[in-house]
Amino acid sequence: MKVIQVSQHGDIDVLQLVEKNLPTPSPEELVIKIYAAGVNPVDTYIRAGTNNYTTTFPYTPGKDGAGIVEAVGESVSWFKPGDRVFCTQSITGCYADTAVCSQDHVYPLPDNLSFAQGACLGIPYGTAWLALHQRAAAIAGETMLIHGASGGVGLAAIELGNAHGLTVLGTASTELGTQSAYQQGADQMFNHNDQNHWQAIKGYTQNQGIDIILEMLANINLGQDLPLLTKGGRVIIIGSRGEVTINPRDLMARNADIRGLALANASLEERQAMYNNIVELAKDGKINPVVKHAFTLEEAGKAHQQVMTKGAAGNVVLIARPE
Repeated sequence: MKVIQVSQHGDIDVLQLVEKNLPTPSPEELVIKIYAAGVNPVDTYIRAGTNNYTTTFPYTPGKDGAGIVEAVGESVSWFKPGDRVFCTQSITGCYADTAVCSQDHVYPLPDNLSFAQGACLGIPYGTAWLALHQRAAAIAGETMLIHGASGGVGLAAIELGNAHGLTVLGTASTELGTQSAYQQGADQMFNHNDQNHWQAIKGYTQNQGIDIILEMLANINLGQDLPLLTKGGRVIIIGSRGEVTINPRDLMARNADIRGLALANASLEERQAMYNNIVELAKDGKINPVVKHAFTLEEAGKAHQQVMTKGAAGNVVLIARPE
């Protein structure tokens, strides 16, 4: 099988396309012919050894993938060969044309989604789901601001917010990103390159405040987020690339909270519950992942550069096989 292999931390040149033998799956594992793999910022952190991420070498990147079941172990009861599926963890890595996965992390891919879209369901939608339902405990009718709404997680959060009955506001830095957010269902967008966007958000809410803020870059925005909150408001930190200074009185005055989120902390039971819900929403046509950039396996380095480029307007995927 063709896989991307990494043998040491480094820049994109450590992403090497190689041929490997397919490992023999255990009784509870599946072999999946991968058609598309999701590319997420965390993949670049693991590759580079930054933000406290590391791994055991050699390894094949990629937790998210989608394809067709090729074979199942003798104890696998949920799937059969020929099923369309997506996975949210892989034993052998999804930057490949074939992967081995535990049945615990594989889910049916609805027929109305492409394999490329299925490869976007794992980290982006899982993170957005946990942010809304577990960490923020969102209530229908509340107002949510997504600070960085045009990336994979932000666009997923727009759709999940709509499905949960929230008013969804967002920020983006480009017209393309803004339009992508509107197409996913955002109620109002703001340009976060505009230094006055904080005031614009306050004006839009008529100074009533924001119930929930999903923050993708806390080291830049958190100090300015807090005065936007209403009483009992919550900021969910999804991304940060450094330290930040805040005024605790902004929290005290509002009985507000700052809550961190890492998808890796979700239990198996939590993961299975949220992804089963995501599958049902997809079947109902309530989520439709945006694939903005698609690269071949050989172009994995370019994909890593793209997923870290400012001005996101959708997800980045690797195409391992033509659909």
